[in-house]
Amino acid sequence: MALMEELEVLRTQTLGAIAAADTSAALELVRVGVLGRAGTLTGYLRQMGQVAKEERAAVGKAVNEVRAAVEEALVARKTALDAVELSAAIDAAAVDVTLPGRAQQRGTRHLINRIADEISEVFLGLGYTVAQGPEVETDYYNFEALNAPADHPSRSLADTFYVVDRSGDEVAVRGESDVLLRTQTSGVQVHAMEDQKLPIFVIAPGKVYRRDVADPSHLPQFTQIEGLVVDKGITFGDLKGTLDYLCKQMFGPERKTRFRAHYFPFTEPSAEVDVSCGICHGEGCRFCKGTGWLEILGCGMVDPNVLLMSGIDPEEYSGFAFGMGVERIACLKYNVPDLRMLVEGDMRFLRQF
Repeated sequence: MALMEELEVLRTQTLGAIAAADTSAALELVRVGVLGRAGTLTGYLRQMGQVAKEERAAVGKAVNEVRAAVEEALVARKTALDAVELSAAIDAAAVDVTLPGRAQQRGTRHLINRIADEISEVFLGLGYTVAQGPEVETDYYNFEALNAPADHPSRSLADTFYVVDRSGDEVAVRGESDVLLRTQTSGVQVHAMEDQKLPIFVIAPGKVYRRDVADPSHLPQFTQIEGLVVDKGITFGDLKGTLDYLCKQMFGPERKTRFRAHYFPFTEPSAEVDVSCGICHGEGCRFCKGTGWLEILGCGMVDPNVLLMSGIDPEEYSGFAFGMGVERIACLKYNVPDLRMLVEGDMRFLRQF
């Protein structure tokens, strides 16, 4: 009869442990401790052969009743714990639909690239083609072929970056290297005159480099677009009409243009082009420094020497060339006072465009 009492104690303790189990893992430990191979109830079943014959039926019945009660309690508790854990998992993964959404910030094209493409589209509409050239150029294409001999002021070391070999050759350091970072995309025009058949109508967009200290009106690296036309009968009037059309397309049909005599070694005659101020409409303000005009680009008729060096007869052909800084055009179009704002990466500024 002592064995029957032990079974009743085991039943009570096991049912209590099952009720106290607060996780599926804890419940599994209780099951293994009672019904596993080394479990307490399993041990009683293995001892049945040692029970007296007259008590064996009663003890076997009691063991089976305890086993059935434990298994029923385990199933019931497992069902309850699964429901609780599922509810907790659902709550943890729930999305509060009342919270504001996290919108993905959509990127936009940088203002410099956009203005460069707008300018290119204007000239593509006029029948021009886009020409590309290397940013690391030779001295010949950057200077000599553009009528700038070795003693010309524009050849100063202060005007560009020279490329030297890894040994740091002293001659190259002094600025007498034959390889440099281009200061203008005019070299692309020389390549076009050498390689393309006449007539030529091209624009050459790309990055250029100069030893300028960054300030509101200068950058050591900027984007330039130069244009070249070479054909029979080209006059300064064609140049004026083309650039006037460009200004009106970029700044608006009400804007006026002005040509001022200037000097460039690769064009003759040469001119600076101004556009009327969009803020004061030519009346004079702080943005245009009281003049009513804003300088936007340089231009001129291609110098006969430049045509000759590229194998073109200046007696038969003539042409014009022009060059503009894209960053300057962008600032003038949107009244931005400082070129550096375009390259500082401040998204508060760039998102406006």
